[in-house]
Amino acid sequence: MKVITLFENRTISEEYISKHGLSLYIETANHKILFDTGVDDSFIYNASKLGVNLEEIDIAIISHGHYDHGGGLEGFLKINSKAKIYIGKSAFDNHIKIIEGNVKHDIGLNKKLLPNSRFIFVDKIIKIDDELILFADIKGKKLVPIGNDKLLKEDSNGLVEKDNFEHEINLLINENQKYSLICGCAHKGIVNIIECANDIVASHLKIVIGGFHLKGMDFSSSRDTAFLDELATLLSSNGVEKYYTCHCTGEEAYSYLDEKIKNLNELKTGMIIDL
Repeated sequence: MKVITLFENRTISEEYISKHGLSLYIETANHKILFDTGVDDSFIYNASKLGVNLEEIDIAIISHGHYDHGGGLEGFLKINSKAKIYIGKSAFDNHIKIIEGNVKHDIGLNKKLLPNSRFIFVDKIIKIDDELILFADIKGKKLVPIGNDKLLKEDSNGLVEKDNFEHEINLLINENQKYSLICGCAHKGIVNIIECANDIVASHLKIVIGGFHLKGMDFSSSRDTAFLDELATLLSSNGVEKYYTCHCTGEEAYSYLDEKIKNLNELKTGMIIDL
């Protein structure tokens, strides 16, 4: 399996465009996968520089309904005419972030893309084939990111409430009965997502790739550092061979966890990993 970071907050070289967001190209034995599109069409430029032909993508996945993961979807649809687009069932609902001064900021996807016959909406578990499984409906409550408190959703009646992230989906890739997990921001909590994945495949995971949504944590707060300490303990003891984290984990949180988790690595725009 090959993973190429098409778009991430940081970059290995100034020749690539880098902003807040995430997009990964994943090549397996049977598929060429686009996992998220970043905030805009920048991933298209980077893909060209990295030798990735987006026309050949046969499966695209949008991990959840925030613009920094699906903002480039319209651009991808113009380039690629064949890929099925897998996306959470409520990804196109109204998603809101509270910023300074209690201002509500729209962080959702472009509803003008609906309807589209290429979209396949994921509710619980979809087994695409023997290689790929998509899953949502995470029940666990361990170490849910503190940053979720500022993220809201609005229903069809205009009722605004905390986002429950039912629109978040995750990918499992099977290589010779060894499974890798790809997630976007792990709003449901990376520990809970891993435990759900373990239950689905009845084994430990080989690789975990994705953001842990730890940006904005207060390192002077005993509550926040206790959260990170417990997270480090659980991630170090659950049988995962290697982690690659990125995007919403945040540089400070990554540095903190890197001191405690021996098998933790980071991704940047332009990185190519052969697994």
